[in-house]
Amino acid sequence: MKNLKKLTILHSNDLHGDFLAEEIDRNLVGGVSMLSGYVNKVRNEEKNTLYCIAGDMFRGSVIDSEFKGISTIEIMNMLSPDVVTLGNHETDYGIAHLLFIEKCAKFPIINANLHVKTNGARLFKPHYIAEVDGMKILFIGIITEEVISQTKNDGIIGSFVDINEAAQEIGKICDTYNAIDIDFTVLLTHIGFEEDKKLAEKLDPAWGVDVIIGGHSHTFIDEPAIVNDIVIVQAGTGTDQIGRFDISIDTDNNCIDTYTWQTVPINSEHCPNDEELENILNHYKDQTDIKYGRLVTRLKKKLTHPDRNRETTLGGLLSDILCKTLGLDIMLLGSGSVRTEQLGPIVLFSDLCECFPYDDAVYMLRVTGGQFKRMISHMVRDEVWEGVHCEFYQLSSGLRVEYDKQAHSFNRFDFNGEPVEDGRIYKLGLQKYHYINFEEFFNIPFDEISANGTPVVVSTSCCSVFDEYLSNHQNLDREITGRLVIK
Repeated sequence: MKNLKKLTILHSNDLHGDFLAEEIDRNLVGGVSMLSGYVNKVRNEEKNTLYCIAGDMFRGSVIDSEFKGISTIEIMNMLSPDVVTLGNHETDYGIAHLLFIEKCAKFPIINANLHVKTNGARLFKPHYIAEVDGMKILFIGIITEEVISQTKNDGIIGSFVDINEAAQEIGKICDTYNAIDIDFTVLLTHIGFEEDKKLAEKLDPAWGVDVIIGGHSHTFIDEPAIVNDIVIVQAGTGTDQIGRFDISIDTDNNCIDTYTWQTVPINSEHCPNDEELENILNHYKDQTDIKYGRLVTRLKKKLTHPDRNRETTLGGLLSDILCKTLGLDIMLLGSGSVRTEQLGPIVLFSDLCECFPYDDAVYMLRVTGGQFKRMISHMVRDEVWEGVHCEFYQLSSGLRVEYDKQAHSFNRFDFNGEPVEDGRIYKLGLQKYHYINFEEFFNIPFDEISANGTPVVVSTSCCSVFDEYLSNHQNLDREITGRLVIK
């Protein structure tokens, strides 16, 4: 007869400061107060309950950015997850600040593949073993390679996040701890749903990995993927829903016997408020409302940014503001820098900061028309349309680019009504993050670009430029004009 025990695992990922509930069709949806209420409800109903977060607690809210994540950690302490893995946005305020933030956390933060370059030492504990009803549940944390791009300013910090390397790290930990009779093993990853599948293929079944709970790609799924007998899930993004596993564990063979998985909507119909957490949240909200509650502008209509990999009206407005204000010919604005799907028509300072939280500098580079074509050609390479996360850009006005995916060629590449000339020099703007990762993001040696002239900083703050320009211009509008057309 099998020795079976029940385990309930609740999981979130990519919360991104989504702290406040929204009213949708007269029903409150999401927010950490009702999320906490649901987690506490399940903990009271099911004695063997664990709650985990698969990275990216930070960013997306002025409550987070104003206090540089300290407010988020205090709110997460009230939410009280059993274990959390790092996401790439946990490094946004710098590695040193992250290590400080970890000391403020009252829950374990794990990661197995973020290392110090010089000696290979891990920055965090790679695993956590939860003991529940006599069972030992092993969690291992893995982070995406994108963290390399974000930590380039921290010169001594590197990251071994290649999938093969990650698999080796997982094997090392499983080999070390399986001897103490681990009943169940969970990979808590922040690498994206498709990368989770690739990772699962590389894992030796003898390591005993049962489940991958992931994040990073903001993927909503109807049912788990199963690769190499490993169940893979993700819970979208934000606090509007939570993932839930109800698992029967065969503790003799240390594996899943049966399971069910679902996403549960977080709303006022069945999720009670956590009043103590709400008091902490309102304490921070009251402070940010004073600073961020002022009116910046009114747009002619709501502008949107529903998809990173195409021209958007909101991306067009923001790229145009930087291009015009900073005296550039062309501005390439990182699509991923725009963090909300819409803005306006009324724009408060809080809306602007949540829309564009990465307040970095802008560099002006001189590029030839031929080099610029190569940059855009790399941006629209096949990987982009195959679901691989790649950097993509919003183009400023004046450009008309038409790209044929089948022929891998440009049918049109114009600037201000004239074909872009290969030998002509253009003044191009890039945010600092994209500037310091130029070779990786555009596949062109940086020396080739700097030979055209030394790059210069033309603004130290994107957000200041947006704030000043929008405060002095009302009823702005944008339409999709074919700046970039993919056929």
